[in-house]
Amino acid sequence: MPPTTVAEWGAGHFSDMDSGIAAVVGAAIGMLGGAGGGWLTVVGQARQQERQQRIDQQRRLEEVRREAYTACISASKRVSARWWRVAAQLRTGGSTPDQWEAAAGEAHAAWAPFSTAVASVTVVGPGPVAEAAEVLRHALYELDQAAVAWHEAAREAGHGDLTDFGDRYMAAVTGKREPGRIFQQAAARH
Repeated sequence: MPPTTVAEWGAGHFSDMDSGIAAVVGAAIGMLGGAGGGWLTVVGQARQQERQQRIDQQRRLEEVRREAYTACISASKRVSARWWRVAAQLRTGGSTPDQWEAAAGEAHAAWAPFSTAVASVTVVGPGPVAEAAEVLRHALYELDQAAVAWHEAAREAGHGDLTDFGDRYMAAVTGKREPGRIFQQAAARH
């Protein structure tokens, strides 16, 4: 009579299984378990590496941005300080056109690093900080143009006591303060 229960069926069949087959089946099960565990390890390591790469990229971007923002702030202050020196000389009765020219040359030389710094901020972003840098650049351009006009008029007049030009310059000085503050705040947030 054929076996009617699992126990009866197994008793007749599994008892005949020899130890070699049992070893092969056990090895296969072990190999599948090992392969599955190894695959899970590889997948876990790949995910961890991807996470670490994203963290490293973010950290590097933050570092590059911080450097660009700092360079922009420093360069903007150099431009302002150099033109402030020109303005002080133009107001001072004892200064000479040669002194004005030397100071104006320093101010002009300060513009290129500032322009480069703004371009760097524009590249590394993000958008709100790049926009704030452009507004600051425009404000400093207005200051630059007011100072250049004053300097040129003083050279022609032979003195720097030119109220209209001094007033235009001071308005530009006042006009650049808010864009400078806004840029610094935007840089600090990002």
